Amino acid sequence: MTYRFVEPDLRRLDELSADLVVCTFFEDERPMRGLAGLLDWRLAGEVSARLREELATGISGDALLMPCSPRLPFDKLVVLGLGTRAAFDDDVFRAGLAHVVRVTTGLASRRSVVELPGRGSGAIDAPHAAELTLEAARTTPLIESFWLVEPEEARSPFTANTRPVYR
Repeated sequence: MTYRFVEPDLRRLDELSADLVVCTFFEDERPMRGLAGLLDWRLAGEVSARLREELATGISGDALLMPCSPRLPFDKLVVLGLGTRAAFDDDVFRAGLAHVVRVTTGLASRRSVVELPGRGSGAIDAPHAAELTLEAARTTPLIESFWLVEPEEARSPFTANTRPVYR
């Protein structure tokens, strides 16, 4: 597994060249937080509009696929539901990560930007998210190469036993 880091900042995301961006949200958290909230803002509320139309609700396993160009430098956006924030735990993280992998694989993404489940909302801290992600990488095939959305101060737990590429 090789990955790069990018700050959760629209100007930094604008500098990337990727075909897919994947983030998660909770069914009971509005407005959306983290990367989903940033991208919704840049897309002039289009993600929120789809939620109001009930094209996605945020229940666990839910997925919303949207185009995002020309407002973002990515071809597609996928927003995945995690269920309720109160029910978020290690098993929900693992299921969400597996869903991210299925989506990126199913869409044949070569360059993906990924925010790990629950990270944008602060539902899981960086060390524990890194531990669960590395655990999954040892037992299942993960995304080969991707941009991981993490603030600089949260990156160190992800660099142990992996090959990060810094930008």
